[in-house]
Amino acid sequence: MMAGTQVALLTSLAMVAFAANSLLCRLALAPGLIDAPSFATLRVLAGTLTLGLIVIPRWRAEHKANTNFVAVAALLGYMICFSYAYLSLAAGAGALILFGTAQLTMFIAALRAGEPFSLPAWLGSSCALAGLVYLVSPGLTAPDPAGAVLMTAAGVGWGIYSLSGRYAPDALIATATNFVWTLPGVVLVSLLTIANVNAAPLGVAYAIASGAIATGFGYVVWFAAVKQLRATTAATVQLSVPIIAAFAGTLLLDEAVTLRLLIASAATLGGIWLVLAQKGKTA
Repeated sequence: MMAGTQVALLTSLAMVAFAANSLLCRLALAPGLIDAPSFATLRVLAGTLTLGLIVIPRWRAEHKANTNFVAVAALLGYMICFSYAYLSLAAGAGALILFGTAQLTMFIAALRAGEPFSLPAWLGSSCALAGLVYLVSPGLTAPDPAGAVLMTAAGVGWGIYSLSGRYAPDALIATATNFVWTLPGVVLVSLLTIANVNAAPLGVAYAIASGAIATGFGYVVWFAAVKQLRATTAATVQLSVPIIAAFAGTLLLDEAVTLRLLIASAATLGGIWLVLAQKGKTA
């Protein structure tokens, strides 16, 4: 059993790593240092190598690794849509749309599975949805519509991927295996768009850092921490990711934290917290 300070440190590192994916993608794509498919391909490749090196002993011990192709398809969709979305979205707005959509996707799946929702949970879900709708509704400070649609698709993909991994015997092995099978998909997308390839050294470096550190290392740290956390605590702590991304984007990318983003964040993250709090009471 880890000490409380160790769990808190690992959890904090994981949340910073997840938020860093938005920042690294935006740093690479906004100034045109790399094209979106190449970023996704290098990210998946670097993540595959990082995770693979860590789980190779366990792969060898088990002699096989089960593959969930629904998870692979969802991960592929997330990777591609995430990269294309950040051609136009700010880091904070993108992270909020991604996180909010992923959580709402999982809430819908819970409803379809017959999980009971109390009145406060329904209010929280409605509030979260309203926050996202407000964020992307037309206006001077609204995110780019195409980017918002792509990030919504990425969020649905991430929600499905998260659901598919709930019952994996070993989450780290499952993730590494899914990355291996996702790699051919992102390579194919890159080949189909090869006429638009653009990969400056700095863009390549950002993509590799996103895959190896923010994704691969981030998952390793997160899976180590999540074993020590209650399910509702693990879900709630992820509310920090869009906030970290938004304020880091302000400091590092000179992105504005608009009133619209603040209101949408309060409604979306507050609504999600309310749902998770109700689930925690029935856990």
